[in-house]
Amino acid sequence: MNIPNTNLKRVVIIGSGFGGLQVAYKLNRKFLQIVLIDKNNYHTFQPLLYQVATFGLEPDYIAKSIRTIINNYYNFFFRLAKVNFIDLKTQIIFSNMGELYYDYLILATGSKTNFFGKKNIEKFAFPMKTLEEALNLRNCILQRFESALYEKNYKKQCLLMNFVIVGGGPTGVELAGSLAEFKSSIFPKDYPELDNKKIKIHLIQATKRLLDGMSESSSKKALKYLKNMGVNVWLNNPVKDYDGKILSTNKGKLKSINVIWTAGVKGALIKGLKKKYLANNRIQVDCFNKVKGEKNLFAIGDVAVMKPNGHPMIALPAIKQGIHLAKNFNRFFYKKQLIPFNYHNKITMAIIGRNKAVCEIFFLKISGFFAWLIWMSIHLIKIVGFRNKLLTLINWGTQYINYNKSIRLIINY
Repeated sequence: MNIPNTNLKRVVIIGSGFGGLQVAYKLNRKFLQIVLIDKNNYHTFQPLLYQVATFGLEPDYIAKSIRTIINNYYNFFFRLAKVNFIDLKTQIIFSNMGELYYDYLILATGSKTNFFGKKNIEKFAFPMKTLEEALNLRNCILQRFESALYEKNYKKQCLLMNFVIVGGGPTGVELAGSLAEFKSSIFPKDYPELDNKKIKIHLIQATKRLLDGMSESSSKKALKYLKNMGVNVWLNNPVKDYDGKILSTNKGKLKSINVIWTAGVKGALIKGLKKKYLANNRIQVDCFNKVKGEKNLFAIGDVAVMKPNGHPMIALPAIKQGIHLAKNFNRFFYKKQLIPFNYHNKITMAIIGRNKAVCEIFFLKISGFFAWLIWMSIHLIKIVGFRNKLLTLINWGTQYINYNKSIRLIINY
């Protein structure tokens, strides 16, 4: 992979997500040569993917070139490649762009959509885990409305505008709320020839309430917001199958060609890891984020699980683990005692729509405008790059004043 050989120990980091970037930032380059590998040349702020899919933000507002991020760091190399296999014995990774030896390997590959073995759903439903998938969904939604203008058959027209979201976690709730706002405030202006009553938005959740990771009171508040916005919420209703036109659930069938799958994620694993290291599609690590049984193999973020119960597969634990692992690396080279990782989920939140959100900070439960303001502020702070923060803030401000989502472009790529 054309990385220069030096007397320094080489740390290879696979994945430039929240955890991977943080550990790369914080490692001491006096002692280590750092190589960051990713299949994309950009970092994506995934919590805002749904806004790209629903015409709220352009993709480059929530993505930033990795080379732009690291161009002021010495002894730091980035390679655009897809890692296919890890040989733990020889300490060599194999990618589509060549091989590379490592002294230490950090896996920060994140997660991917979990279809729970349902092959038909994987084939026909729309996932929304990557920037490409969000753009594909945006194109599809807008194209459905354009196609509806040409459709004379009433049932077929309704089918084009029937949207089903599977998964009542934060992503599903936020996506449903965003589509509902589009239906009420933007659709009548863009498509006056179409009856917006034909647009149906369904949110299906397998468990008895939305937002399982939050308190029951926050779940009820989110449910109330969505119902008031016209979303049809189906609780305790696991999905069985989907053939591209009919979605089969425990409570019946829904006709839709627009099924969006946000029902779960699993660790994005790389071949070569021993099965004894894995648990539920994640890599088991100890309190120092080290893979058990290996001296120089580490995992952080969504792909890692730390006993007893693991951590939520969201951005904040990944960021904290990345920072913590880098500190421990630096302490090791200064011959200081390592510190075990300890994480407490201090804040959880979900936005439903304009001035509508739920937020839990420690034992404090907030909803409505103030929760919405907290959600906006925290997400704005976490976006990588000043330009992206500024553009996002301007865009949000313009949308708030004008009741409009201006990025309604169908871009085929």
